[in-house]
Amino acid sequence: MTEIPRGTLSEQTFYEQVGGEETFRRLVHRFYEGVAEDPLLRPMYPEEDLGPAEERFRLFLMQYWGGPRTYSEQRGHPRLRMRHAPFAVDSAARDAWLARMRVAVDELGLAPEHAQQLWNYFTFAAESMINTPG
Repeated sequence: MTEIPRGTLSEQTFYEQVGGEETFRRLVHRFYEGVAEDPLLRPMYPEEDLGPAEERFRLFLMQYWGGPRTYSEQRGHPRLRMRHAPFAVDSAARDAWLARMRVAVDELGLAPEHAQQLWNYFTFAAESMINTPG
């Protein structure tokens, strides 16, 4: 029986495979640069400074993809639909969100399979946040 050395690609989390915290920091920062300029999305972030939302989202994504569990330690269970319930999220908001996220994902320059895996998650997540017809 051949032993697989620790740290091989098959043992790494997605978080590790794509470059860890730095990759998620770049992804989320670029996404929020787009949000700051978006007339449909910006009002959904009531804080004057987008920094706290950016950090929460970054910590959530890092944890979701196999990184540190800091998000849950600080905020508990993600409860994404509940946390987004106060905001009217319709298909136009979904499309705007996905447009900003598409730019952020593309600018990472990930391997195609990693970029596709991220994109599949984001499209599913964005669709599941819709809570308003239209």
